[in-house]
Amino acid sequence: MSRRRVVVTGLGVVTPLGCDLDDVWAAVCNGKSGVGPVRRFDCRDFKVRFGGEICDFDPVAHLNIDNKELRRVDRFSQFALVAAQKAISQAAIDFSVGDSYRYGVLVGSGIGGLDEIEQQHSMLFDRGPDRISAFMIPKLIINAASGNISVRWGLRGPNTAVCTACASGTNAIGDAYRLIQMGVADVMVAGGTEAGLTPMGIAGFARMGALSTRNESPQEASRPFDRDRDGFVLSEGAGILVLEDFEFAQRRGARILAEVVGYGLSSDATHLTTPDPKGAGAAYAINAAIRDSGLKPDDIDYINAHGTSTPLGDIAETSAIRDVFGSHADALAVSSTKSQLGHLLGASGGVESAFCVQAMLTETAPPTINLDNPDPKCTLDYVPFEPRSMKIRHAMKNSFGFGGHNACLVFAAAQ
Repeated sequence: MSRRRVVVTGLGVVTPLGCDLDDVWAAVCNGKSGVGPVRRFDCRDFKVRFGGEICDFDPVAHLNIDNKELRRVDRFSQFALVAAQKAISQAAIDFSVGDSYRYGVLVGSGIGGLDEIEQQHSMLFDRGPDRISAFMIPKLIINAASGNISVRWGLRGPNTAVCTACASGTNAIGDAYRLIQMGVADVMVAGGTEAGLTPMGIAGFARMGALSTRNESPQEASRPFDRDRDGFVLSEGAGILVLEDFEFAQRRGARILAEVVGYGLSSDATHLTTPDPKGAGAAYAINAAIRDSGLKPDDIDYINAHGTSTPLGDIAETSAIRDVFGSHADALAVSSTKSQLGHLLGASGGVESAFCVQAMLTETAPPTINLDNPDPKCTLDYVPFEPRSMKIRHAMKNSFGFGGHNACLVFAAAQ
């Protein structure tokens, strides 16, 4: 069976640097950080007191939604709805036209409605079980983001969710790509969303020793591939793409932004939270994505790295890239935009896939900031400090999550 081509026609993001993709992209390329002290709750007694928080977020300003309806939707689903609205608007697609059973949604999240869990847990012990919200369960479940998007736009086709920790957004886009390839759907709204920047979220990751503790200099805390990195920065947001069958998009006169051409995935199967030190699982996923694309390793121009700023993860990813690309690894531009945004967990793959498309459209590789003292074990070209003008024909997105989940996508510039 011949595989259908899958193209990208819409991009939407919600990030600590804003919700307008052009503005966010400009800020990322200018090396602006979206990391700062946490403002939504009092964390003065916490070991970590900063993150990539989305301040003054007002979904009503982006969506035709009233406050009553909004109270039934958790923060992570609100992010997804706004990002989806942005992507669908850019795609200029009218879902009331055509067969709604050919339009689907697939959105991933690593944690789901953690904010709702915490609020209702307090309600349970402060006021009793009869005061728990009747909307608690449908607000916190991880598939709520996909479900809310499906309901809002009447998408009756495939409607699923992915939970693979920090690989969730990338897996969601890859799985949606497969569904269109196989002819199950013509259009998929896909990506990731996360709102884990909560008291339990920060405390839990800090207790693991996973977070940077640079409370006095939060904008310098996310420093992928730097010798002095001490953990990742917890952030929140969403990234959603509209994917379409190429011929379907052509028939409706859509503007094609890029094409998804490869998807690879694997598992480390070594440890629940620590990556394979040699990056073997990551290398397999990268190789699988390239094989799926029909390209050669030398065809890849830019990689948006997972690059979380953890001591082990950055070395493992560097090792995996060197293993797959050989001598071509030195010709690659490899950057981590988590240096600007922090780590959006399950949303990171969605946002950073949008950045891959932007990199090809603008012929710009975004920089890795805070790379003051490169780790001698991290030996690639990480595009330090300044964006780089370059022709990008093919871009790769890497995502690796707790549980050993590895997922990689390959994008091609629109022809």
